[in-house]
Amino acid sequence: MKPTLLILAAGMGSRFGGLKQVEPVGPNGETILEYSIYDAIRAGFKKVVFVIRESFASDFKARFESKLAGRIEIEYVYQEIDKLPKGFLLPEGREKPWGTGHAVLMARDVIHEPFATINADDFYGAQAYKVIADFLSQLNNEKKYSMVGYQLDKTLSDFGSVSRGLCVTDENNLLTKITETHKIRQEGETILCESQNNEAVSLSNNETVSMNFWGFHPSVFRNIENQFIEFLESNIHLPKSEFYIPSVVFEMIKTGKAEVEVLKADSPWFGVTYQDDKPFVIEQIQKLTNQGVYPNKLW
Repeated sequence: MKPTLLILAAGMGSRFGGLKQVEPVGPNGETILEYSIYDAIRAGFKKVVFVIRESFASDFKARFESKLAGRIEIEYVYQEIDKLPKGFLLPEGREKPWGTGHAVLMARDVIHEPFATINADDFYGAQAYKVIADFLSQLNNEKKYSMVGYQLDKTLSDFGSVSRGLCVTDENNLLTKITETHKIRQEGETILCESQNNEAVSLSNNETVSMNFWGFHPSVFRNIENQFIEFLESNIHLPKSEFYIPSVVFEMIKTGKAEVEVLKADSPWFGVTYQDDKPFVIEQIQKLTNQGVYPNKLW
């Protein structure tokens, strides 16, 4: 069975200063998202599902539909903060989205096959799509998941702090722990993050991190919904609380409901967390184009 690609594209890019999903970075105005879909098609994905917001749906569809028509099946789902499980009402004053776990949950009615999730504004590299597509195409166990791991120091920005899921694996390359970690930045030769006590903690350069490139069996939606309900019961009135996919996965690992194989790919990662990241991304895309990894014009 050919897998589906779920693209988390509902974020508004507050640190970037605009909609990162439609920022041109390729020689002919292509976006990072288009390179992701191009790589996914080459790797064997049959369908792409976009998680977006209704407020920019028309512009988003106009930007991508004509390019993708006939190349891959397309679906759209909408992440809105008032889309909550039965029995819950949006608290007054809530403006912040509920997080990546909530975003993935929005696709439960349109995905019934193994699928991968990615961020719309991250470039993961062609080999990453190949290794996860191979994993998902052979997946017949609803408790087996995967994640493409990247080395921490290769995923930082020169222009501000980032958030990453720090991973621990066992001797079989199975994920044993993942911790959503914030305000990771490089200061001189040292990589620092912020602890739960708001203290600076040093990290090494070679931790494996999650960049939200997960491979799931569709049964994961049941677990996400159950955990989201538990999350809301405790956090619904906290205006900045977020429900993260790494937290969902770690809870499933702890309770024996899933095992996650960390896949390695010989692929570069880069992204546009901040506006100042964009020139570097353009430069890297051009290098890959010059090397023949991508055609000068994708479509």
